[in-house]
Amino acid sequence: MTTLKTFALFASIVLFGTTVYSCQSNGLEVNPDETIGALPPTVIDPADNPRTPEKVALGKALFYDPILSGNKDVSCATCHHPNLGYGDGLDLPIGVGGEGLGNSRRFRSPGVIPFTKRNTPTLLNVAFNGIDAHGTYNPVTAPMFYDLRASSLEAQSLLPIAAFEEMRGDVFTEATAIDSVLARLRAIATYRESFRTVFGGNTAITAQNLGKAIAAFERTLVTNNAPFDRYRRGDASAMTEAQKRGMVLFIQNGCTTCHSGPMFSDYKAHVLGVADNDKLGFSDKGKDNKYAFRTPTLRNIALTAPYMHNGKQQSLADVLTFYDRVRDGEQLNPNVAVSQLDSLLRPRVTLSNDLIEFMHALTDNSFDKSIPSQVPSGLPVGGRIQ
Repeated sequence: MTTLKTFALFASIVLFGTTVYSCQSNGLEVNPDETIGALPPTVIDPADNPRTPEKVALGKALFYDPILSGNKDVSCATCHHPNLGYGDGLDLPIGVGGEGLGNSRRFRSPGVIPFTKRNTPTLLNVAFNGIDAHGTYNPVTAPMFYDLRASSLEAQSLLPIAAFEEMRGDVFTEATAIDSVLARLRAIATYRESFRTVFGGNTAITAQNLGKAIAAFERTLVTNNAPFDRYRRGDASAMTEAQKRGMVLFIQNGCTTCHSGPMFSDYKAHVLGVADNDKLGFSDKGKDNKYAFRTPTLRNIALTAPYMHNGKQQSLADVLTFYDRVRDGEQLNPNVAVSQLDSLLRPRVTLSNDLIEFMHALTDNSFDKSIPSQVPSGLPVGGRIQ
């Protein structure tokens, strides 16, 4: 037994290939296996969308090709770029009308196109969305977006194409956006051949197959070998002593009430009273107009600042301070009374470097960072991001 300040790590028991660590701090025993665990080694595909190398390659080309946007200057990678952890590094995304990448991205004509209203979530490990504490999930019903308005990557991947401020702009109407993009794809010989090879037939360029191809690529963006994963699989040296202490604090502070399971999310919507981002010009009411927003994953959190759906928390220390302010009874959003806050909110968080170090242990940099040298449309790869 090793004493580490106020707590001790006890008894490692290898069970079914997984090491179960029981931790004790100030007399309170906590078992990480009850709430959080390692990510699975493999990803489940929907029965009607098994991945093949050809399908993944097609999806990757589409992901980086701005042909999917109204003005042909925004791609999926514009806001989900590998150099930024498949996020964009901004508080609120700039889609249509923007240029540049990350913190250098700006509107070419400010005030014409609005910001996208919520912080960009990472696509890393999105293949596991909906996974519960037992490692069970269904890719067909996987919850997407902060307001849970879509299920499955196949459905989610099409929605930004039709969204005015994300990709569509004013070139198409919302109702005609997808069909208009499909017509563009059919006019490109490389896409005609690729869709025919992957899906069969001469009419393979459909909305359904477009969503399937992009989803197939996104399911390859897996990082399941973070220090925490290795630790939970039995490598006691994978996490630092500070990270182990932080894990105990994470559990004791009740973080696992919502940040549970291998993805550190319960995939439910909660009312936390997060303030609106002033850039919006309106109040974001979230799911069902109740100011409820889905618990974000904590996976790869070291790569994906700023945080919360409003993007206003610049650091993990800011996030912990936010929780303390809310728990102290501060009303941070004038539209959300303290009495409306989620009952799952616990007493004050311990603001600790160890807790932040533990969250850093959820980051794995071994993901696909390769960027195509060109895309079938011949347009700039990734859109107007230079």
